[in-house]
Order: sequence, then C-alpha cells, then structure tokens
Amino acid sequence: MTSQLISRIAEPELMEDMDQARAYAQADFTQPHNMFVEYYKQRLGMPDGGTFLDLGCGTADITCRFAAAFPKIHLHGVDGSSAMLYFAKKTISSWNLADRIHLIKARLPLKDLPIQTYDGIISNSLLHHLHDPLILWRTIKRWAPRNAPVFIMDLSRPDTKAKARKIVETYSGNEADILKRDFFNSLLAAFRPDEIEKQLVQEGLDYLHIETVSDRHFIVWGHLE
Repeated sequence: MTSQLISRIAEPELMEDMDQARAYAQADFTQPHNMFVEYYKQRLGMPDGGTFLDLGCGTADITCRFAAAFPKIHLHGVDGSSAMLYFAKKTISSWNLADRIHLIKARLPLKDLPIQTYDGIISNSLLHHLHDPLILWRTIKRWAPRNAPVFIMDLSRPDTKAKARKIVETYSGNEADILKRDFFNSLLAAFRPDEIEKQLVQEGLDYLHIETVSDRHFIVWGHLE
C-alpha cells in the first residue's frame, strides 16, 4: 500500500521578522545559490547587458552572485519584506555592488517600477511563498518583453513529511533552529513540477522548460514568446 502524497500547506507570503531575516542572511547558501547562477549560464548563456528584475530578492545573496557573474548587467531587486531588504543592503555593500543593484520594496503584483520592461527576469524561492502562484507568471509576462530570458528556481514539495524532515537535516542540520523550521515549512508549501506545468499551461507559458535539478529544486527557464 502506497502512502498518499502530502498536499500543499501554504506559509506566510512575507518574512518580516528580523530574526528570520537575520538567520537567512547568516546562513550558508553558497552551493545552491552558485548553482542558480551556473544553471542560468548553462541554459541561457551570458547576458550582453541591460537591466534584470530579481523577484523576491530576499537578502540579495543571489542578486549579488548574479551581478558578479555577469558584470555587464544591472539588477533591480524586489522584495516585500523590510527586514529582508535591511540585510539585502548590507549584502550588496559587502559585495561592493551598490552601483549596479537597486532595491525596491514592493509586493506582487507589481504596479510601478522604475522602468517599463526589463531585459530579463530571475527569481529564487519566491513561488512557494505565493498563495496565488499565477501572480508570478503574470508578473513575468507584464514586465518582460518578447525574447527576454526568464529563469526561476524554487523548492519542490517532497512526497511525505518524513522526506521533508530528512532534506532539512541533510542540508540545514547545522543551521539555526529558526532556519530549519522555515525550511521545513517552505518544503511543505512548495509546488511539484506537475503543478508548475499546469500553471504554465493556464498562463500560456507552457513553452518554458521545467527541469528537476536536485532532490529539492526545480528550474523553469526559457525566452518569452
């Protein structure tokens, strides 16, 4: 007898607690965040320049790694949490990238941004926070023109809570308890690739590629048509 797959359990859309944000700022995300940049490079190549939009930039660790890897671009990092943006400013300063990264406090759906369209859109671990996931895909269609590169990475929901706990201990066993708690809740709030596929079909983005790239991550990538 096979066990039933666990259903999604939504979590709060914003991480506004300073202790939460501090835990994320201090955690070691080097491996997955470097892989984010490497996956982008392998699938979409080197950007020639322009301004990219980073949706749900959090503490800006990926924003900075992306900017460092692709020195011809600028980035606008958007997040709805003041606590996350507080630490994002510190991250950007430590990377000496204040001249190329601009932070914006806003929540999806975005109504006003400094420019009308962006040359590319990236996002890491935002989708699982959204109570309505279609908002992400609609935001991408609104703020990126045809042929713009899109690259999304997020968590994939495990089959069982036991598997979620094992993933937490494997990859965050030495991190703060608050981070491990949030990681577990995020895994339960995440979508599976088959659910992502349905979202893309509904929004007319089913030409984008979906790939499972680890035991806890998937990516969605391609150019807008």
